[in-house]
Amino acid sequence: MAFIDYYQVLGIKKDATTEEVKKAYRKLARKYHPDLNPDDQEAKAKFQQLNEAQEVLTDPEKRKQYDKYGENWKHGEQYEQAQRAQEAQGQQYQYGGGGGNWQDYSGNFDDGQFSDFFESMFGSRSGGGRQSVFKGQDYNAELSLSLREAYTTHQQSFTINGKNVRITVNAGIAQGQKIKLKGYGAPGMNGGPAGDLYLTFHIKEDPLFRREGDNLYLHMDIDLYTAVLGGEVTVDTLAGQIKLKVKPETQNGTKLRLKAKGFPVYKKEGQFGDLYITFNVKLPTQLSDKQKELFAQLAAS
Repeated sequence: MAFIDYYQVLGIKKDATTEEVKKAYRKLARKYHPDLNPDDQEAKAKFQQLNEAQEVLTDPEKRKQYDKYGENWKHGEQYEQAQRAQEAQGQQYQYGGGGGNWQDYSGNFDDGQFSDFFESMFGSRSGGGRQSVFKGQDYNAELSLSLREAYTTHQQSFTINGKNVRITVNAGIAQGQKIKLKGYGAPGMNGGPAGDLYLTFHIKEDPLFRREGDNLYLHMDIDLYTAVLGGEVTVDTLAGQIKLKVKPETQNGTKLRLKAKGFPVYKKEGQFGDLYITFNVKLPTQLSDKQKELFAQLAAS
């Protein structure tokens, strides 16, 4: 496939800012959009080139690789890995299409040598040259879970790079925890193995519970009468509701610990953290005259 100059496609200079790239893209995208050019294959192809160009040139890392390696930019990381490996081994690279001319690698190539170097490392376009095997690039992705989803072992399905992935998420998975899914990265080169997928978990905040490690924290309102006289309240836990006795004369801010009612310990079946409850005593409102009179009597006694 012929090399596409992304700067030429967008009609901008190489030192154009990201905002200038976006502006040029928007202008041309309106012109060549398929909805405005039905059955126009040339416009469709142009629109695809525009999308490709703006995707690369608005991504700082992709643009850096593109500016450095041109048409070979997608292989820039493999090239650099190979370069470091060869430098460490003190080896030499052959260039010039296999003509027997050797040169110590110094990191500087002219355009012709640069292309030949890539062909020798990644394989000639015509099928000749040395075939080097490279593992595909690794992917990174994020999977968001609610606190209640993270509480139980369950399965999650998603699609990455066109592949359907189904995994089992173990109860107790932590915020920021990362797992590796082998072989779900980019395809390898010249028969090399596929890269891996590194999946990072994001646990969303819960409206009731705050999690710290394997412990849970809950603030619970109780009315003044229950706080003064004692009684029984229903407490929500992630495993369901439980009944809890409140001692008479319970003060505002009183803390209780419910052992093993917290979060499951990751990959340790049957083990749980604790649940810490803080009581917030709510004062009554809209008192009747009789109630106010009773409080006045209490205050005077």
